[in-house]
Amino acid sequence: MYKKFLKRTIDILLSFLAIVILFPVLFPVAIGLILTGEHYIFFFQERIGYKNKKFHICKFATMLKNSPNIGTGLHTTKKDPRILPMGHFLRKTKINELPQIFNIFLGSMSIIGPRPLVDKTFNPYSDYVKNNIYNTKPGLSGIGSVIFRDEESLLTSSTIPISEYYNKYISPYKGKLELWYQDNISFYTDFMIIFLTVWVILFPKSQLAYRVFKDLPEKPEFLK
Repeated sequence: MYKKFLKRTIDILLSFLAIVILFPVLFPVAIGLILTGEHYIFFFQERIGYKNKKFHICKFATMLKNSPNIGTGLHTTKKDPRILPMGHFLRKTKINELPQIFNIFLGSMSIIGPRPLVDKTFNPYSDYVKNNIYNTKPGLSGIGSVIFRDEESLLTSSTIPISEYYNKYISPYKGKLELWYQDNISFYTDFMIIFLTVWVILFPKSQLAYRVFKDLPEKPEFLK
């Protein structure tokens, strides 16, 4: 009942409310982006969505337009030189993700779910994960986003190539987390992930998620 009906109803109501309430935030950010960097507001990128169908995600622009083809490509490090003047602030506060409320309202995303990935970060998943991770709509936030709140720092500190580190360490555990979500979708789970999303922005090193959800997949050594 929740997954098939109530979840979508809540998405519509909350995303519409967010569009109205957050307009005073969205508008100044848009003006700031026009006046700085490369003078464009939104970044659209093809991502993998519900039932593995492609869609275009909308974010505030935080990096150079050609960033996927330079530097570390689709992986972003903590002090990445490709990030625009306003980009560090927007990424740290997650304000850059807010335009996805339009994706949610239109139905290609949900408030909570597995993050929509590009092919390069989707392909390292096992076939089982690939076939099951998007049996629910991708989300603005999710348990993977909460646990890997500081993913950029992990990639920055890597002593091996970033793509290798992501494929070997981050991707396998993130896949386990997203499959855990598939098995535990409920109003309570979504509500607590929303709370934890805000919590880890304020307290990035917090391990509260493991106390709230005691049955999460065991934390790997590289996160301890």
